[in-house]
Amino acid sequence: MKYFENLFDPFANADGPPPTTLIAFGKWSFAGAGKAVVMMGAVSILIGLGEVAAAWVVGLIIDRINTHGREVFLDGFIWQLFGIVGFMLILRPAIILFQGGLNSLAFGPGLSVLSLFRVHKYTLGQSLDFFEDDFAGRINQKQMQTTAALEELLMELLNAVSFAGAMILGGAAVMFSSDWRLSAVLLGWLGLYVLALWWGLPKIRKLGKTRAEARSAISGNFVDSIANITTVKLFAHSERETEEARKTLLRFREAALSFGRQVFKFRFVVAILAGLLPVALVGESVVLWLSGDSQTGAIVTAGILASRLGAMTGWFSFMLMGLFADIGTAEDGIATLAKPYRLIDVDGATPPTDFSGKIRFDNVKFHYGSKHGGGLDGFSLTIKPGEKVALVGRSGAGKSTVLSLLLRMRDVESGAIFLDGQDVRMLTQDGLRRQIGMVTQDTQMFNRSVRDNILYGRPDTTDADLMAACEQAQAAEFIVGMADGKGRVGLDAYLGERGVKLSGGQRQRIALARVILKNAPILALDEATSALDSEVEAAIQDTLDGLMEGKTVVAIAHRLSTIAQMDRIVVMDDGRIIEQGTHAALLANNGLYASLWSRQSGGFIGVEAAE
Repeated sequence: MKYFENLFDPFANADGPPPTTLIAFGKWSFAGAGKAVVMMGAVSILIGLGEVAAAWVVGLIIDRINTHGREVFLDGFIWQLFGIVGFMLILRPAIILFQGGLNSLAFGPGLSVLSLFRVHKYTLGQSLDFFEDDFAGRINQKQMQTTAALEELLMELLNAVSFAGAMILGGAAVMFSSDWRLSAVLLGWLGLYVLALWWGLPKIRKLGKTRAEARSAISGNFVDSIANITTVKLFAHSERETEEARKTLLRFREAALSFGRQVFKFRFVVAILAGLLPVALVGESVVLWLSGDSQTGAIVTAGILASRLGAMTGWFSFMLMGLFADIGTAEDGIATLAKPYRLIDVDGATPPTDFSGKIRFDNVKFHYGSKHGGGLDGFSLTIKPGEKVALVGRSGAGKSTVLSLLLRMRDVESGAIFLDGQDVRMLTQDGLRRQIGMVTQDTQMFNRSVRDNILYGRPDTTDADLMAACEQAQAAEFIVGMADGKGRVGLDAYLGERGVKLSGGQRQRIALARVILKNAPILALDEATSALDSEVEAAIQDTLDGLMEGKTVVAIAHRLSTIAQMDRIVVMDDGRIIEQGTHAALLANNGLYASLWSRQSGGFIGVEAAE
């Protein structure tokens, strides 16, 4: 069994990006499994020829019975009988068993893993806007549907098409050896069968593609509703979401009905052809026998082959319908999953080395691909190593865009961003992001243990460092009391999807612990304490002060409660810098910052207002 299990590595990396055409995408998905694929195709052909041989052997024995009496039946035939018995009892079962090993131990557990691993790895490398333009559930459904369809497609081609092709061509050869007219009947019927396939299957392929798109939309709609279930409940819109689900399911039902109607028509034609084959083939063999042009064995062989081929016709046609539906499903998924990366590392890109922490924005313009404003417009800013800078401004001023471009989640449309004098586009994305620790306002958590979520900052850390980070982030106390529905407690407790079992403040403290562990030379804070109450925020502020020590810091704050001790406050409006200086200097300037400050209900926590 180990032989079959180790025929190929199901986690082997793919060679380059996925192609956008079906056959090329399939080769990319299953590259590395070629040895197993060739073996499966060869075995399927042998099994198909074995079916023909079995029918021919029966006909041969019948002819022997008719032409020899009981007394001389075995004369000169004993070794042939031994060969027939050996074929039926040893060789044929061995081939079938070998095929079973390939199916059950190599292809079943391996092909889907190989394809899905490669597709998912490639999808994770897509830029942020790829995911922003689609439903998470729809993307996942495309991954699952496409890889399953490709696996089914390959398996059917190897198992069914190879088997059926070998059986039909082998049957034609056997019929030709008896009488060419029998072979002509079989090939004539095969021509009609091919015409039926040519008429029906392309339509099934097209409708299957439409059905797959409608099915993936169901997943996207349902996951979207479930992911936002709190909002659904708060606005009492369960009925509204039910109606949205009904519309989505109705579109799928209409697509499925169109697909089903075409399938029904196709199966009707195939059923007629399945009935025609035994009538034509056996009928012709009987006519030839009556005229003395054929032996009894030919009738038996024709009857067995006709019954086998007739039964196979329905199965094979049903399989082909599924195969062409799979083609439509795979093509639909490939259109989404094989999209080229919009954000790539340039040739020769390297991670930053000996990084001091100097950041420079040079006349950066970025408008999210729009000409109607938003983003940054001629933004220039230099931040010295170890300097702490706060970005302040109205909503939409471009503050978050600054951090997004610094992290190279998107590329600038013009201008440049430099780290220690090196354009960030010349750095590897992963290398760049390892230099930046970020805490966002919308803190994201995995449905994994507390430990796994915090260790995301530095997976190779010790338990002592892990607990120290929890203490620093004021998270240790609530972590100790955590428990999940499966009895896991403390650091081993699971957080639920998106950290739903935590309060907003608890999620941010977990995120802070994660960044503390990462210990990157640049610290980016986007409303890092927005979800904390005043008492916890005051305690966290001390943690942030320690965390910022010796680092280059870029912080965004609407509440202005995390920037009192910053070296410089940069005030933005419409994607530009309109003021910058210390807190006191900006208040004295009586500009936009002073206006924003005057609207604060309290001011800084633990900080006296400037004179």
